[in-house]
Amino acid sequence: MSEVDASSEYGDDAVPHWYVIQCKGGESFRAAEHLGNQGYEVFHPVLEVQKKRRGKLEWINEPLFPHYLFIRLDRLVSNWRPIRSTRGVLRLVGFGDMPLAVDDGLVETLRHHGADRQDATVNLYFRAGDAVEITEGPFKDLQAVFASHKGEERAIVLLNMLHKQQQLEMPVSQLRRR
Repeated sequence: MSEVDASSEYGDDAVPHWYVIQCKGGESFRAAEHLGNQGYEVFHPVLEVQKKRRGKLEWINEPLFPHYLFIRLDRLVSNWRPIRSTRGVLRLVGFGDMPLAVDDGLVETLRHHGADRQDATVNLYFRAGDAVEITEGPFKDLQAVFASHKGEERAIVLLNMLHKQQQLEMPVSQLRRR
């Protein structure tokens, strides 16, 4: 039976929809993994961001929506009971006892843009125009403006010296947001 046939025979309940799951703090990756292991279709949009750890910049995945993920279910066939007891899951988002379906177009848009974003290598840690502070070297503790990246580990910053804005090239690891 096709999705269209099921929709006409049983109404909208037989057509799968996307729902939102609220996860316990910091456990959205765990929840997504455990729900996937149980056979549920899960979408957990993430961003690849650059963060400073132990003085080095590292690429890490962070949830696009912290504490939330999407799950595709239908009201007739899907087994909803194990979801609440899944590790990392807090609850299905809804009104009262009724989970609220999310527009399929929203999830498809997020999926489409997520695929585009993963193809591009974008450094999200600093952007042109960000106010930064130099943390090491001869210009330590001076304020600057981030201009651009020069490779993965080097940056160009603008520093006011002698009443003129000077361009300096330095390691990205020696910068921090102001």
